[in-house]
Formats: sequence, structure tokens, C-alpha cells
Amino acid sequence: MTGVPLRKRLLVRLLIASVLIAACSVAATAWLVVETTTRALREEQGQALADDMDILARLSGYAATHADWSEVGPVVRALSERTGRRIALTTADRVLIADSAPPGTPLAPRAAATVDPLRTDTHTEAGAQRSGVDPRVVGPYLLPAHERARLDELARERQRCMARNGVRATVVRAPSGRPVLTDDSGAAAPAVPDECADGKLNTLTATEDKAVADLRRRAHDCLERHGLDADPRAATLVDLYAADVLAADVLLTDGYGVRAKFSSFLRGDELTGPGGEQLVRQGQRCFDSARRAQLDPYVAPVAQLHLGGGATTEVRFDMSRANKAKVVGVAGLVLAVTVAVTAAVATRLVRPLRALTEAVRQSPDRQVRVPVSTRDETGILAEAFNDLTDRRARLEAQRKAMVSDIAHELRSPLTNIRGWLEVTRDGVVDPDPHLLAALHDEALVLQRVIDDLRDLADADAGTLRLHREPVRAADLLDQTAAAHRVAAEAAGVALRTRTAPGARWLDADPVRMRQAVGNLVTNALRHTPPGGTVTLSARPDGDAVVLEVADTGSGIAAEDLPYLFDRFWRAEKSRSRRTGGSGLGLPIVRHLLAAHGGTVDVTSTPGTGSVFTLRLPAAPAPRDGHEPTPPEPGSETSTSTVSKARPSSS
Repeated sequence: MTGVPLRKRLLVRLLIASVLIAACSVAATAWLVVETTTRALREEQGQALADDMDILARLSGYAATHADWSEVGPVVRALSERTGRRIALTTADRVLIADSAPPGTPLAPRAAATVDPLRTDTHTEAGAQRSGVDPRVVGPYLLPAHERARLDELARERQRCMARNGVRATVVRAPSGRPVLTDDSGAAAPAVPDECADGKLNTLTATEDKAVADLRRRAHDCLERHGLDADPRAATLVDLYAADVLAADVLLTDGYGVRAKFSSFLRGDELTGPGGEQLVRQGQRCFDSARRAQLDPYVAPVAQLHLGGGATTEVRFDMSRANKAKVVGVAGLVLAVTVAVTAAVATRLVRPLRALTEAVRQSPDRQVRVPVSTRDETGILAEAFNDLTDRRARLEAQRKAMVSDIAHELRSPLTNIRGWLEVTRDGVVDPDPHLLAALHDEALVLQRVIDDLRDLADADAGTLRLHREPVRAADLLDQTAAAHRVAAEAAGVALRTRTAPGARWLDADPVRMRQAVGNLVTNALRHTPPGGTVTLSARPDGDAVVLEVADTGSGIAAEDLPYLFDRFWRAEKSRSRRTGGSGLGLPIVRHLLAAHGGTVDVTSTPGTGSVFTLRLPAAPAPRDGHEPTPPEPGSETSTSTVSKARPSSS
């Protein structure tokens, strides 16, 4: 298409937009793939870390329940198969204990963790005690079968007693074999009713009593080596340490407030004296070392855990050269397909637009139409263009008809005037008053047509001047009726006015409104037979005033109503001005009402009459205006009565 810069052509714009959309789509897809893959790698790494913690917990549990690592091989291989990781255990000097990998496989440069059930991480290991001892290390606290059976019977008896008192409890077994009562969730021990608190279940067995006595002895020996055994507070401190461990690690309960007593002792006045702080610190160290020394023979030696085959600590997404080539190739293919599809669609869209452009460039008198091949926006545009072409053809026909009508309207009075003047000049007729009156009437007809054409031209150009002011509806109707009283009497038609209460003032140009209402009255008188009635009425309607001109004339056919306000249109098909006016009165009424912001409508019944309804904005009464007493509701004023029948004249 010539004359349109390349960058502004629709095809080029569509191609650019499609390429940008495709590029953004490819970039967004690539980002989503990278982000999803990265997230998946991170989730895999998190799963690997969880597996690592599980491996460490399983091996720590094995070490807590075995005195050596001699039978750990099957456990290591089972964990390796389940997690897909290489698992190796070595001593501190990297001597291999067990390995899931084939012999000769090198170890990682650094160990992943240390397996020591007596020194576990109290923050990450579930159930680890305050001292860092794995709760599964029971050592000398492991109950024999006969003690376990006796405690089981005591636990069931207490459970039944608590149930009788409305307390539900569940029996669970501690690692040492001792039964413990907890709530339904197994998280805490329920409150024991006084009836059931006989103390039998929490009484130490012979095995436990022996182990606790050995623990106290080891702690006293430690304090003695540090010269603190002579302090009278040392024995109490050791006893409370032992009771605290007993309540927390063996009985798995607070007993009778042992832990509370221990905490109160540590914060009490007995340790505020000289050496109290040192005694607490050293007592804690001695007791912890004594507990580890007591349990050490029952656990496996410290081992180093080596892991392999898992996710690295840093997740980094990298793309290989082959993958980059694939991404670039797919992106190029997507762009190529996008360009091809866009070019096909754009060509299909541009073709009817070019046809429209060519049709617009044709000469106006050709009135070219374009084919409508689709029902999309382009097809709708083509239909609109064809409608515009048809409308332009109708307007051209109306323009030619209007020129012909104007020539006819002007020719008739001019021909009459010219004919009378010629016969007068030739001496055929004398210029008597009757002839002069006839010439004057023809001049008035000519002047009226010219004035009507000027009013229509001003309305079309938007230069129709209005001088608005508050106008009493009753005055407007009375003045219009008075101006047509002679014509009504000559036609033998009664002309009446009627004003409803409330229809006082309207915002209008009084001269123009008398012209509009007068045109309607003239038409009504012309089409009302002798003995008929023309009624002018006014009534309020919200913020508007409604004026009506009703007649009892011949009426208007329904098929003629849509053309009633067209210029030079007459219901009578003949062009005799004795049976119809110039055909400009009603179009002028419509323009005048539109200029006032109002509307005009018509309803008609053939053989009964017509009613023209004018709706205009209402106006408040002037503050300094004199408001006469309104007429009674339903009253009417007659400005002309029915006279003897006379034929109507033009």
C-alpha cells in the first residue's frame, strides 16, 4: 500500500507485536523452567539433609544399644539402599569400620558427622538430654524381666485407678523397660489423683537403685579429687543432681517435685555463700563426667560418619552446551511459527482494509460498495461503510429533491407576480386594489418560504439565536391563539386554550416558541374541517412543561408518521399549495424544540385527529413578576366559536 510508511503499516506492527510476545513467552517459559528446576533441586537437597539426619540418628541409636560396631555392617547397607547414599564409618584415625561402597572406594576428605551417643547435639537430636546423652543409652539402668513384669502390673493398677477418677492415661515403655503413664497424645504425664499416688510405680527397683548409687559414688569421687567433698553443700548437690537425672532419664516424670526442688536449690541462699558458684559449676562437670563414665562400657566407641552421593550444599543451576542449543532451537522455531501465523492472519486482516481504502478513494458519484466476506470487526466495518454509501446516496437524492422543491416553491409565487405585472404593463388589467392585494399575498408567500429556508439554514449551521427568558405557558398559548383567531373563524373551527394548574413558566425564547406553536396551529387549522376544534393545552410534567396542539381533523396515516418532519414532505401527494404548505413548517418546529433542549412527538388516528406534544424545560417564576390568579382546574378559554361553515383558503 503506497503512501504509508513501512513502520506504520498494520502488517509490520502485527509482526513486531507477535515477535515481542513470542520472545516474552519464551523468556518467561525459560525462567519458569529454571526456577522450577532450582526449586526442585533445593527440595531434593532438603530431603538429602533430612536423610542425613536420619542416618545419623539410626547409627547413634545403634551405638547407644551396642558395646561395639561389630554387627553394624547390615545396618549401614540397609540405610544406604533406602536413602541412595554411600555410608561409611571409620575411627578417629580413618580406620574403616563399615562401608556400603565396594572395597577400595576412596572416602570423602572430611567426615560429615561424629557418631557419639554420649555427646549428641541437644538442638537437632530428638529426645537428647540436657547433658547431651542419647536417651536410648540405658546401660546399667536396663531392667531385667522380673522387675519389668512387676512394674507393668503396678502401671496397669495405677491406670485403672486413674480411670476410676476420670483421668485417662496410656502406658508407654521407656528405653530401660520401665512403664510410664502419659496422656492420650503420649506427650506428657497426667496429674495423678491422690487416691492413686501410692508411690509404688515411681519407687526404684534394685537394678535402678544400684545404678544410681554407683552414679553418686562416681560423682563424690570426682568432687573429692577437686577438694570439694568437704563442703557440706556438696553432698546435697550430688543427691539433687542424681534425683534430677533419675526423674528425667529413668522415671520419665517429675516425681514428687524433685526437679522443682533442684532448681530452687540452685537459686537458693545455700549457694550464695563463698565458693557456691564454683561448687555448682564443678558439681555439674563432675556429675556429667560420672554419668558418661558409668555409661561408656555399654556404648560403641566414637566413630566418624562419611557420606557420599548426595546434593551439594550450594544449589546452582547450570545449562550445558547441548541444552543451550536445544533452548535456542526451540525459541527460534517458536518465533518462526509465530511470524508465519501472524503474517497469514495480518494479510487476511489487511486485505479488506485495502479494499475499503480503494473504495473511499473513488469518485463520490460512483458510490462504490465493498464485499462483506467475514462477520468479524472488519466485516462490521465493511457493512458500516456500505451503509454510509447508501446513506450518502439517499442524502444526494434528498439534496436534488430539495433543490427541485425549493425551485418549485419559489417559482410559483414569482410566476404569479410576473404574470400579473406583464398583463398590467400591457394594459390588459388595471392595477386596482384587488390586483395589488393578490400581488401582496404572493409576495408574502415568497417571503415566508425564504424565512423558513433561512431558519433551517441557521439550525443546520448551529447559529440559530435564542433569547431565553421565563415565559408563562398560558400567555404563550393565548398569544398564539389570538394570532390565529381570524384564520380559525374563517375556517369555521373553534380554537381553545387550556392550562392545567402548575404549568406556569417555561424557559424559552417567546418569539421562537410562538413561531413553533403557530406552525402547528396553522397545520391543524388546515386539516380540520368546519365545525371541528383545535385545542392548545399546557400541563406540568416533573421538571418540564408539556404543550399540546390537538385537532379533530382528518388525522395522519401510520405509514406517513416517520416522514412527517422531513423537509418538503406533504401528506398530500399533489403539490398544490392550496391543499398544503411549503413542507418546511414541521422541520422548523423540530429544530426549534431541539435548540431549546426539548422534544416534539406526534400521535394520530386517521379520521379522528392528531396530537402534537412539545416537551420543554420548566423555569422558576421571576421574583419581581406578578403572578395572576390561576384559572380553576379544568377551565378553558375559547378565543373563537364555531361560525357558519366556510371553505378554508390558503
